[in-house]
Amino acid sequence: MLFTLGDVAVTNTSLILPHGRYPLRGTVWTVHNQTYATSAIPAWAIVVAIVGFLFLCVFSLFFLLAKETRMQGYIEVHIQSPDGLHHVTRIAAVDPFTFGWVQQQVSQAQALASGPTA
Repeated sequence: MLFTLGDVAVTNTSLILPHGRYPLRGTVWTVHNQTYATSAIPAWAIVVAIVGFLFLCVFSLFFLLAKETRMQGYIEVHIQSPDGLHHVTRIAAVDPFTFGWVQQQVSQAQALASGPTA
């Protein structure tokens, strides 16, 4: 096994899916980015602002200006083959770099799918 992407395992010549094993050659991979970023005040900033304000330090309210960016959503990978295989897997976005990592794995799978057979 070379790598896994969601519930798909990729070897040099085949795909291992939850519903069987399929040849890798000739598969077409597409990636759909369904992620979005949200921004919010982190919990630690709220706690520090409240505790600081209780001790008569008005400047502690500046901690409420702190922002934290979180990635949410998922990256969808579609796999199709001329043999009738249609499979979709979803990978949760845990950070801003998840999409780049998925793109790299899909590029490697596409290179293997279009390469010579072993």
